[in-house]
Amino acid sequence: MTDALKRLSDEGVAIWLDDMSRKRITSGNLAELIDQQHVVGATTNPSIFQKAISGDALYDPQVTDLAARRLTPDEAVRMITTADVRDAADIFRPVFDATDGQDGRVSIEVDPRLAHDTRATIAEAKQLAWLVDRPNTLIKIPATEAGLPAIADVISRGISVNVTLIFSLERYRKVMDAYLTGLEKAKSGGLDLSQIHSVASFFVSRVDTEIDKRLEKIGTDEAKALKGKAALANARLAYQAYEEVFSSDRWLALEKAGANKQRPLWASTGVKDPAYPATLYVTELVAPNTVNTMPEATLEATAEQGRVTGDTIHGTYEQSRADLGALEALGISYDEVVRLLEKEGVEKFEASWNELLDSTKAELERLSPSEA
Repeated sequence: MTDALKRLSDEGVAIWLDDMSRKRITSGNLAELIDQQHVVGATTNPSIFQKAISGDALYDPQVTDLAARRLTPDEAVRMITTADVRDAADIFRPVFDATDGQDGRVSIEVDPRLAHDTRATIAEAKQLAWLVDRPNTLIKIPATEAGLPAIADVISRGISVNVTLIFSLERYRKVMDAYLTGLEKAKSGGLDLSQIHSVASFFVSRVDTEIDKRLEKIGTDEAKALKGKAALANARLAYQAYEEVFSSDRWLALEKAGANKQRPLWASTGVKDPAYPATLYVTELVAPNTVNTMPEATLEATAEQGRVTGDTIHGTYEQSRADLGALEALGISYDEVVRLLEKEGVEKFEASWNELLDSTKAELERLSPSEA
């Protein structure tokens, strides 16, 4: 069942799991995925934690202690989530060591309510890095306008970053610029650049979900023929941008100083439309030095039915530009779509975070020591 996953790895795609829970950690499931399914990293987000924590008795002992200490829901959430990330990072540590720090990493996200506050995002990133206290952690910072200077600042401090919620090619270029700026500052500060890593999480399936909806509304044969093409085109052109930036003179100077490339990471790779193959955003986004973070269902589908035929990005740039151009010709504004997706992305993570706080508050009350 792992031949397709091995081939994917051999093609230069790092397979990360887009999920985490205490049950997965303590049951041995995470270790099994590393050992048998070529999983070399993991990502988390507020939605994942909300689902993991709600109603799972494995969290009761810790929540009982947190309730006894009268922690607020905000404080409790951070204690709970950083504990999971710390334990997962320990399980991934052999992968981290074997890959010189490139993989074996676990991501944890800054509070999404801070997405438009640069100073608070920086402070939160520093706090999370201190709380988890593992070298194989990535701090997730959203690629909002306020997030860009935060990314540069946090990188300059030697903290490795997973930049999340990237939808547009223009914003992606700004993300790469922020990474290079951070590295340049780190170099000036005498930090060891070889110890700083980053990935840029370019969201995929949500692009098709939004654009396909608009194509369906147009309803012409020409419009329907474009369904399922926008997300791949967008991601493939992002890879082209990555190649340009990380072959520039500016980058080469940093590389000589020991810096690591910021790898593109394909996020949101579970298909939303059942008409599409479950492996669409995996097998069609194969290229060297990339990461694909998959929900478990997508990981299993790739293992069972994925056909990895080699590099599926190089050689597609002209067609990708033509596909996005055809959408504009139909009146679908790329700029409008990506702005909407970023706004909705932040709002969805905020909503999940608030649900996580609410459920944690309920658990704290349930397990709170009764008053004498």
